[in-house]
Amino acid sequence: MKKVSLVLVAAMLLSAGSIFANNVKKGVKAPKAQNLSEQISSILNNNNLTEYHLGQEAEVLFMLNSDKEIVVLSVDTDKEDMEKFIKSKLNYQEVALDNYKEGKKYTVAVRIAS
Repeated sequence: MKKVSLVLVAAMLLSAGSIFANNVKKGVKAPKAQNLSEQISSILNNNNLTEYHLGQEAEVLFMLNSDKEIVVLSVDTDKEDMEKFIKSKLNYQEVALDNYKEGKKYTVAVRIAS
C-alpha cells in the first residue's frame, strides 16, 4: 500500500496559493513566507494514515508565535481523527522564515487523496 503521505504533500502544495493569494501584487516578487506551505507539507508528510483516511478534508487556521512556531487555532473538519492528527503534528512546530508577523493568521486546506 502506498503511503498516503504523498497525498498530503500534493494537497499542501496545491493549497499554497490560497495562503498568500491576496498578499502578492502584480510585478512584485512573492515573499519568502510562501515557503511556509512547503514546510507544513513536510511536517505532515511523516504519518501513519491509511486508505480509510482518503478523501478527508480540513481547513486549518493557525498563526505563528514569537518563536516562529505554528499555533493551530482551529481545524474545520467533520472527522475527529483528522483534527487530532493535524493538531498533534503541527502545534508548536518551528518553521524557518525570514520575515513574518507574530500573530498573523493563516489558513491552509488539507486534503488526503491518493
